[in-house]
Amino acid sequence: MLVAVGGIGWWLFRPLPVKPIPASFHLYDLAEGRFVPLEAPTEIFAVGLSYAAHIEETASEFDPLASPPVFRKHPRSFTRTGTRVTIPDTASLVAAAEELEPGIGAKLRDHDLTPVSLLDYEGELGFVLLDDIDPDALAKPDFIPQIGFFIANDLSARSLAILGEGMPNRYDYWGISKSFPGFMPAGDRAWVPDRAVANGIPPITIETRVDGELRQRQSVTGLVYTPLRMLRSIHAGFPDSPLRKGTMILTGTPGGVAIKSPRWQVRLANLLGMSRFKKLSIKQGSDTSSFLDPGERVEVTGGPLGTVEVTIEDPLARDAKVAR
Repeated sequence: MLVAVGGIGWWLFRPLPVKPIPASFHLYDLAEGRFVPLEAPTEIFAVGLSYAAHIEETASEFDPLASPPVFRKHPRSFTRTGTRVTIPDTASLVAAAEELEPGIGAKLRDHDLTPVSLLDYEGELGFVLLDDIDPDALAKPDFIPQIGFFIANDLSARSLAILGEGMPNRYDYWGISKSFPGFMPAGDRAWVPDRAVANGIPPITIETRVDGELRQRQSVTGLVYTPLRMLRSIHAGFPDSPLRKGTMILTGTPGGVAIKSPRWQVRLANLLGMSRFKKLSIKQGSDTSSFLDPGERVEVTGGPLGTVEVTIEDPLARDAKVAR
């Protein structure tokens, strides 16, 4: 009996078989570049689980040979710094989920579950394509993409992401959780190096603050994937979507987000066959104080690349403005 208990304990608390290791980068000299206007995108892709600390805090698995998670964000999520972003209400959350999975609203009612947003922040380095990318050129080992870099906040309704757990299209749920209006605040300019270099990135540190409280701080040199590998993964995941000039890519967030899950708890839930609805019920019933509330101001800073800030707004406040 003790041996069995010990074995289960080891299985629950065992470390990842392979630790995420940052990629090798060329660090640009920020004095050797220029800023260009950042126009609204027609296409947005995002890469997930690209920093070791975020992989750990979300109890995610890691395979260095596998492609990183990639997904689409709707262009309506793009907004400018200084705006107000509304927390999606239950009706908006269910409507978004229904578009992806018709009938899920009834399933939520069957489980007596009323989803709330669980709004989270994700300070990120983003990049924008300055030219169309030829898929044949993308496959070449010496290909260097022409890109500009910017700072963004990848806001997320975590409740929808949880509803994707165990589903074959899990990352599509990540996409809808991040596609509400205003869920991608960004600045109005991007930094472009004078001469593009393989695996080049600007040497900045991302900091995220909520009402002045520091929540995230990480150098982008901690990224596990290079921009080129991200682009190849996006093309592999969405081969029918050309990578055109103006497409934006979010590179993932460091550790320090609001949602955190001890790895042993996630493994135990999976061992017990816990449903996604039960997981969401447990998360909503636990301490949710780290998630964003109306009136809070979120500020993401990327040194010389600038600062992006938004104020979170209650849907009732939005409706009152519309009524007036």
